[in-house]
Amino acid sequence: MIAPERNLMSRWLPTTTKEVEALGWEQPDVILFSGDAYVDHPSFGAAVIGRIMEREGLRVAIVPQPNWQDDLRDFKKLGKPRLFFAITAGCMDSMVNHYTANKRKRSNDAYTPGGRAGARPDYASVVYSNILKTIYPDIPVLIGGIEASLRRVTHYDYWSDQLRPSILVDTQADLLVYGMGEKSIIAIINQLKEGVPFKEITTVPQTAFIIDNSATYTTNHEWEELELNSHEACLAEKINYAKNFRHIEEESNKMVSRKLIQGYKDKRIIINPSYELLTTPEMDSFHALPFTRLPHPRYRGKGTIPAYEMIRHSVNTHRGCFGGCTFCTISAHQGKFIASRSDESILEEVKQVTQMADFKGYISDVGGPLANMYKMEGKHLEMCKVCRRPSCIFPDVCSNLNTDHRPMTNLYRKVAALPGVKKAFIGSGIRYDIIFHKTRDEKVNQANEEYLEEVIVNHVSGRLKVAPEHTSDKVLKLMRKPSFSIFFKLKKFFDKVNAANGLKQQLIPYFISSHPGSTSADMAELAAETKELDFKLEQVQDFTPTPMTLATVIYYSGYHPYTLEKISTPRTQVQKQTQRKFLFWYQKEYRNELIAELRKINRPDLEKRLFGKK
Repeated sequence: MIAPERNLMSRWLPTTTKEVEALGWEQPDVILFSGDAYVDHPSFGAAVIGRIMEREGLRVAIVPQPNWQDDLRDFKKLGKPRLFFAITAGCMDSMVNHYTANKRKRSNDAYTPGGRAGARPDYASVVYSNILKTIYPDIPVLIGGIEASLRRVTHYDYWSDQLRPSILVDTQADLLVYGMGEKSIIAIINQLKEGVPFKEITTVPQTAFIIDNSATYTTNHEWEELELNSHEACLAEKINYAKNFRHIEEESNKMVSRKLIQGYKDKRIIINPSYELLTTPEMDSFHALPFTRLPHPRYRGKGTIPAYEMIRHSVNTHRGCFGGCTFCTISAHQGKFIASRSDESILEEVKQVTQMADFKGYISDVGGPLANMYKMEGKHLEMCKVCRRPSCIFPDVCSNLNTDHRPMTNLYRKVAALPGVKKAFIGSGIRYDIIFHKTRDEKVNQANEEYLEEVIVNHVSGRLKVAPEHTSDKVLKLMRKPSFSIFFKLKKFFDKVNAANGLKQQLIPYFISSHPGSTSADMAELAAETKELDFKLEQVQDFTPTPMTLATVIYYSGYHPYTLEKISTPRTQVQKQTQRKFLFWYQKEYRNELIAELRKINRPDLEKRLFGKK
């Protein structure tokens, strides 16, 4: 008979020598190091990849948040894996996790028990990989996750204020998986099972590796190739870095992409094309893995994990985003096209949530990167296969895009009707410009407004959060966001639905300060417009340059990658703080400073709108 504690622990991937021995293993096949605490939930990438490797027949151990500052015992305790080490910095880039837009160290970490800061290093992928390469130089290292994915080519690192080469250079890793890596990891495992040496795995889509210029390697000769400007050329001229980005973004968002090659000194970075879009059965199979949906028992008594608390009763419906916002990394990591789960798979997961011991009847979110893109795709996929647009909805909604919201409305109603569900909230963002876009089909137009009404009446917890991001059409164009005039349509509709249903809910808009192209006058206009709408802003953020976004390329290079037009950007701390303060114009301590700024730029009209008598 298996002891109760041993039986309980076997539900998770092992994290210690004791847990490995309890499973009767002599040696793990793969040891996975993660910058996050180990939460066995489909929203945590390390858990997903670990469970997939387990499904493929491998013995997988995980070392969450290893201590890199002591004698490195966490890196040694499980010994060598039979096949390879795998590394992820976690669900966030470690630098975004650690620092604010003003480069101030954060005092908490949502992916650590108790929200404790300092459980992972800066540039976690680099630190973990170099430690493993030093201790076990003969064992291959595979890196993945969002930090590795978005740093796969020459990229601007805001925190060191320099252009860095592919993360393959700094980590010394043997292979990189970019994007959502389920299919890549399965293909890598299959090649290893066939006897292909790890160093010779060079034909798997959605992977990258580094080789000497003189070296030969096996490739898929059907793949078209595109040579990028070398890292040295990017260092020499910022415009070369900007030119690279257009190609990188276009290839990231194509159904059939090209292999990218970038020179670095006497080496080449090879980035294989991405996989075709996941099918619904593939998506369903990944979510059907035997997740406990719980943090590992090792965290008992160590405090809650804030990121887990936020999603523990949520369900993801799809991945990908065709919005193409210039400050966002979703499409660079997940792709532009939407991969959706079936209703049946989603409903089965909701049923699992209702059986959780702490479930009180409320699903916190039924959504994805953006809530209202579920099951949306091109009407004629052959047109999508040749499309190079980074956004399906900017500068206008593509006529080939099916914007019918009825599948989502029907899904929400099915979820709400399940036994045990008191209410299912939609916590993911909503692109209201898709809802108000007029198609040639009046039934679709009506159904889309019915969707929004369904959300407002039945799936909002008193506040509907949306992201207009700015009010200036000039800045919004740079952001690839719709005109602020559409927000007025939303507010009118929102107020009408609330009044008709006797509700007193709030509409909460998100805004960004210091985005490339934004000036003090633009921010003052934003403040004045939102004041006149009777908003006192809460949901705001200062633009943070993160790897592989168009806005970051503009911030560093000064050029728009598509037009090569020069774009001014607030870069100094004084400029950035002034822009942010306009969002809080109503706070008395900022009044004199903002008035001085408006007088400096000769805008008495805006001074009157913000601070004059009504």
